[in-house]
Amino acid sequence: MRAANRLTATEAARLLQRRELSAEQLMRDCLAHIEAREPDVQAFVLLDAESALAQARALDAGPLRGPLHGLPLAVKDIFDTADLPTECGSPIFAGNRPRVDAAAVALCREAGAIVIGKTVTTELANMTAGVTRHPLNPAHSPGGSSSGSASAVADAMVPLALGTQTAGSIVRPAAYCGVVGIKPSFGRVPRAGVKPNADSMDTVGGFGRTVADAALLASVLTGDARLRETPVPDTLRIGLAPGPDWTQASADAASCWERTVRALVSVASRCEDAALPADFADVAAVQGAIQAAETAQALAFEHRRHRAQLSEALLALLDRGQAIDAVTLATHRARAERWRREVDTLFDRHDVLLTPSATGEAPAELAFTGDPVFCRPWSLLGLPCVHLPLGRGANGLPVGLQLVGRFGDDHRLLAAAQWVMQRLG
Repeated sequence: MRAANRLTATEAARLLQRRELSAEQLMRDCLAHIEAREPDVQAFVLLDAESALAQARALDAGPLRGPLHGLPLAVKDIFDTADLPTECGSPIFAGNRPRVDAAAVALCREAGAIVIGKTVTTELANMTAGVTRHPLNPAHSPGGSSSGSASAVADAMVPLALGTQTAGSIVRPAAYCGVVGIKPSFGRVPRAGVKPNADSMDTVGGFGRTVADAALLASVLTGDARLRETPVPDTLRIGLAPGPDWTQASADAASCWERTVRALVSVASRCEDAALPADFADVAAVQGAIQAAETAQALAFEHRRHRAQLSEALLALLDRGQAIDAVTLATHRARAERWRREVDTLFDRHDVLLTPSATGEAPAELAFTGDPVFCRPWSLLGLPCVHLPLGRGANGLPVGLQLVGRFGDDHRLLAAAQWVMQRLG
């Protein structure tokens, strides 16, 4: 039998629920693999092996707790944890000890998950890279800002991990690392206890190795069992939305797109271009401006009181955001609201939109976490997204695409994602 850490979350959950696998054995296999691989991957800020094993033994001795019973969970280090520090990838928060769990962490623990440790984030969940390396090639970036969480799941250190997305911080690292990333509809998951970045876009989600894994985690985070129970549809109406920034796609991304579309055209009931808004060419710039302005507000204390402890890149972002005046910001927000209405009508004709996740394979440098340009539109509009790993690029690193669903239709999006993976995976 393969080591338990190699099981998907849904496979492990099934065995744990039947008491055919102990939580302690699963935890020991995960910890052994982390010990072997962490020097190369550096996914974790902190591990709590003794407490995790003690919790696993307690679960084995007691009743089943919930759908995540006994599953090790890695938590991005911007989520408050009552028993572990939360340092947000910044020296400003060194040694910070919250008194309570973030709501998302509490929900996962209540469902039976065991927090194994805190994963590396970029600086305050922005663009300045942390120490994590790509699990398949340590010379490449795993993406950001949920870098440690994506790498830990991809390397089979843990079956599930929590992340957040404001621009592309779940979907992009999922794409680079070759795992499934789920960004629910904006507001579906409580953000209490998570370090803010941009108030109108910050979204809690996470990572698994299969669509079913991501659906299992998201169902707990949202409190909506439909996310893991909605049956796979018989067919699908797919809108193709390469987006206004398609010229930034690499040859690898373009090849993945063309190969996937060819396959889907032959099996979907509809697979055709989606009519995006006429002025959608500005969407990445509008998202970037709103994010900069809101991040400058969210990090006002750090900006004013701890400038010397911020990176030059983050300082530049905060200075730019602070310079955006109220009228300009209101204009951007009005455009975003109009785009939300216009894009929503596309789902009258299409069940999901197919769109790129990243510009290509993971960058061949550790200081650059990649361009989130293909994720910015859907984060701005608050739509649910799921990244699907669909192949490898020229360097042997993962590539894939994302599906985007109608606001609030996360369960139908995940069912559609399963439909696609059954035909292409």
